[in-house]
Amino acid sequence: MMNQFVNAAPAWKSVMVTRRLPEELSGLETLCKNLWWCWNDKAKALFRTVDYELWHKSGHNPMVILDKVSLKRYNELAKDKEFLGRLAEVMDEFNAYMKAKEERTEPSVGYFCMEYGLDTSLMIYSGGLGILAGDYLKETSDMNVNLVAVGLLYRYGYFTQRLTPQGNQVAEYKPQDFLKIPAEPVLDENGAWKTVRVQMPGHMMSARIWKVAVGRTDLYLLDTDYEDNIPEDRQVTHQLYGGDWENRLKQEILLGIGGMRALRVLGLAPKIYHYNEGHAAFAGLERLRECIQDEHLSFDEAMELVRASGLYTTHTPVPAGHDAFSEEMIGRYFGHYPHRLGIDWRTMMSLGKIDPDNHDEKFSMSHLAANLSQNVNGVSMLHGKVSQDIFADMYPGYLPEELYISYVTNGVHYPTWASKYWKELHARVFGPEFQTHHYDKKCFEGIYSVPDGEIWDIRRTLKKELVRAIRERLSDPQMSAHYTPTQVVTIKERLREDVLTIGFARRFATYKRATLLFSDLDRLDAIVNDPKRPVQFIFAGKAHPADGMGQDLIKQIIEISKHDRFLGRIIFVPGYDITLAKRLVQGVDVWLNNPTRPLEASGTSGEKAAMNGVMHFSVLDGWWVEGYKEGAGWALPLESTYDDNNYQNELDAATIYATIENEIATTYYDVDPSVGLSPVWVSYIKNTIARVACNFTTNRMLTDYCNQYYEPQYKRFMELVADNARAAREIAAWKRAVLAEWNSIRVVSSTEPAPSYVLSSNNMLKSKVELDLGRLKPEDIGVEIVFTTTDAKGQQRIQEVAELKLTGYENGVATYETEVLPEHTGMYQVGKRVFPKNPRLPHRQDFPLVKWL
Repeated sequence: MMNQFVNAAPAWKSVMVTRRLPEELSGLETLCKNLWWCWNDKAKALFRTVDYELWHKSGHNPMVILDKVSLKRYNELAKDKEFLGRLAEVMDEFNAYMKAKEERTEPSVGYFCMEYGLDTSLMIYSGGLGILAGDYLKETSDMNVNLVAVGLLYRYGYFTQRLTPQGNQVAEYKPQDFLKIPAEPVLDENGAWKTVRVQMPGHMMSARIWKVAVGRTDLYLLDTDYEDNIPEDRQVTHQLYGGDWENRLKQEILLGIGGMRALRVLGLAPKIYHYNEGHAAFAGLERLRECIQDEHLSFDEAMELVRASGLYTTHTPVPAGHDAFSEEMIGRYFGHYPHRLGIDWRTMMSLGKIDPDNHDEKFSMSHLAANLSQNVNGVSMLHGKVSQDIFADMYPGYLPEELYISYVTNGVHYPTWASKYWKELHARVFGPEFQTHHYDKKCFEGIYSVPDGEIWDIRRTLKKELVRAIRERLSDPQMSAHYTPTQVVTIKERLREDVLTIGFARRFATYKRATLLFSDLDRLDAIVNDPKRPVQFIFAGKAHPADGMGQDLIKQIIEISKHDRFLGRIIFVPGYDITLAKRLVQGVDVWLNNPTRPLEASGTSGEKAAMNGVMHFSVLDGWWVEGYKEGAGWALPLESTYDDNNYQNELDAATIYATIENEIATTYYDVDPSVGLSPVWVSYIKNTIARVACNFTTNRMLTDYCNQYYEPQYKRFMELVADNARAAREIAAWKRAVLAEWNSIRVVSSTEPAPSYVLSSNNMLKSKVELDLGRLKPEDIGVEIVFTTTDAKGQQRIQEVAELKLTGYENGVATYETEVLPEHTGMYQVGKRVFPKNPRLPHRQDFPLVKWL
């Protein structure tokens, strides 16, 4: 009998073994499913204790750790009283934190974004926009703001960077294991996956809904990569910003329309909708459809409600960076929408075009977002002004500086980016309110009470950890393929903990001028190899896979870093991600940034560095225009000296060299032997924390959004929607009446200014206008006189605007008059204009009709 089994082939069966933690450790399961752990140092320490080696191998992913830890280790931990005590302490903190979610109040906000950089365990981000959105969600959790977020779940996420021996960047797309990420399926009461459907040409595309718990804030993600969809639809959520323009359009349809439907499936109806970049603008179209089909409003009435509750944040400082699609492509995907909205195709096109009759003009997502939002904001003071210029064509009756477009300067999530050593120190000296996330930013001045030696010890510890992390990365042959083994050994020997270290890490785009430092290699050689005051530079970052010029910059830096005189003094560290970014912004001494002016919308890497007492050295662009303080960093001028970019680059490079040699290195190495540190340098560290970092947290940023936008817009929206949207209907009717009569307004008379005046309080400039208003009322119309001058660049700038007062009305003719005394003498350009006037409008561009006389 036994002989017949001797040659039998193995018979294998698949068996899935899932983890079941001992009851004593069940809290770990709860914690790993909420990203609160990733900005709580005690929670991170818990997972590190479970298995130190796995913690690092997994990229700090608790779900991977809990899956791979042995049952033996779990049983050991279940009996470890010290570990169980720490777990209980963390769980008590977590449960108390989460209980406060019950206290959330209006305004409720729906937040839409294409990417979120929350943690390396969830690869749904590419760079600055995603990291900012991730920080923002964490802050809404900490401040307990009533916000729900919507995005997409990408199978392959953004690429992982690998470098060849020649320094070429290779993009590797590794699929995410959805069982190992902090996202859970959203199921109905019968255990079926909740889904949404959106119209594609000739068929419907379906998407599953996932939930990511970001502390108290919920992020819902949509995923199309499953069997209910045809192959081309399954690819829609394969890669962030992947595929051609048609795939990009599908992604934006899914984010906006699918995202809005997901909120409804979940029973959520926020009052305010925040579109973080134009990618999400189709959400506004879906809201129009809801108001028209479900609430039985007209298109004009629906526009009042949709606009009143819409906020659009633009992050792009150049027109070419705004997404736009051909009318033909929009027609294929949205040909059915005008019927749903009760409008014609031309009206539909006017939502995203300057000239709806120009079939060659592309349909702009940014214009769509602006048209469907009451407010538009840039992400720094300077970017707000740049955005006014970018959107000026939408409002031809106004000068760019008059536009309602404002700004909220970006910030960073302090608990995520500040090192644990700084957080421990700050908790001690910033006062008890700081821990509540509702505090006066002056509390940061508590850093001045800390002894210099304690400050210096933290900085030295963080640089030591950075050097160790770089050495570890370069010890991995796969990570360090751009250097030979001999070069790696030399770099590890030359990389020092006691040398002034300057960091440069970000997306490698040409405007960021990553290679400006290499304009004069001999001068750079003298700086890095100075026998008394050496300097070392650490570079990291990715270039977009389609950006060949950006990839060439990386290659050039790597090639230069291999020169004998620069080896170990200039280092390119590969595999830039959140983990490496934290090491860099915490560990270097100075953060370098030198973009081409004014192409840095905000930039937040320098803000992250400031949280750790790292000084910023940058062109005055983006956030640094507002952040720079003497004695807390260094700056290149705001204005360009030369129109020729080559000359300007040469000047900026020379300024960088001189500043490093004569100011930065001199101060860093000016050590007082009696205390073993540079007192001036430590004062710079303190100033950076007290005077810079305090202004650039997401705490301040979120407070600004609440005060400037969420709360005022919520108040106005509730007024418009009350009593079956009575106010919205009245405003829409008023606009229709004004529009019908607008071209019939006739100028009866208008006094023109004389060529010259000698003005005084007894001889003021007088202006009078008589208008035949037809069927309009005189209070429906405003008249004003505008004084402008021309600046050095030939641009008109407003000096004064004076509104004419209504002084008479008879037989349909209204008389408007004023007397003006300009503040300054000189040559003015003077004009008069007529505009619709209604106190119920939020701002003039809400109804941007203008008639210049």
